[in-house]
Amino acid sequence: MKVIIDRAIPYIQGILEPYAEVVYLDGNAFTARDVHDADCLIIRTRTRCNQTLLEDSSVKMIATATIGFDHIDLQYCASHGIEVVTAAGCNAAGVLQWVASTLALLAKEEGWQPSERTLGIVGVGNVGHLVEQYAREWGFRVLRCDPPRHEREGGDFLKLEEVAAQADIITFHTPLDSTTFHLLDERIVSLIPRHSTIINASRVEVASTKALLDAPQRLCLDVWENEPNINRELLAKAFVATPHIAGYSAQGKANASSIVVRAIAERFALPLTNWYPQQVQPAERRAIEWSDMCQTIARYCDLKAQSEHMRLHSADFESLRNNYHYREEYF
Repeated sequence: MKVIIDRAIPYIQGILEPYAEVVYLDGNAFTARDVHDADCLIIRTRTRCNQTLLEDSSVKMIATATIGFDHIDLQYCASHGIEVVTAAGCNAAGVLQWVASTLALLAKEEGWQPSERTLGIVGVGNVGHLVEQYAREWGFRVLRCDPPRHEREGGDFLKLEEVAAQADIITFHTPLDSTTFHLLDERIVSLIPRHSTIINASRVEVASTKALLDAPQRLCLDVWENEPNINRELLAKAFVATPHIAGYSAQGKANASSIVVRAIAERFALPLTNWYPQQVQPAERRAIEWSDMCQTIARYCDLKAQSEHMRLHSADFESLRNNYHYREEYF
């Protein structure tokens, strides 16, 4: 059995070696020749798994240590019997705390309390649901947009246009597919009040760079089109600017590595179906008061300092991302 692993995935080195031949590569350096005789690939978003990479290979399983799957040609994999596993939900709490830090910065800068603001959440899945839960507890008026959930469940979900028109802060937490590509475009931006703030910590192409460059609203961005060669004008404009690390908590990364290792163990009958990195203490969700969160969040997720550092070192985007110090989840 042969497994190829993105060397930037943490906690996983040495775990599969007793049971397989393991090769570590940079995520953007996987080639068809590398994967030709591999049984399994463990990847991140930097590896494009499509026909060009996979054709005539022996790959039986692709496990991505990410919540997204837009870097994988699911149709090709399905038609060629390649199982695909994602780490959906692994970093929801990490993204929640990135959003919380953003909200704390905005409140301090603009001088408001949650009861005075309407928060629109677009995409109410693993991440959006957590953001909703905490935002309601903190006192925000919350509006939700999630067409797939509305179709399945009904309820008080609104259209994107309605949320855009009413939100003081609108935050995107959708996957990327044909329905969400450039979901935030010039038309939607024109509906959002000029005083509002746009947050995107979801998938890169959910928001159009052109629309954001022309937007009069305040921008808080963790994801950027054409990473790592991001638009410098957009970077300079953003109030919060981080290098695609919203979900980079120690627990989120440990969860992702655990999910993919356990999936491989189940598929190939390895004794690792209960594995979790010993060096990470799993986090427990707990309630936290708004005032307490605002006073403590910078110790764990200092977005002001991180944004300043990113602007100074934007040419090193990939290095900033790969060498980011995983923060601890504390609520």
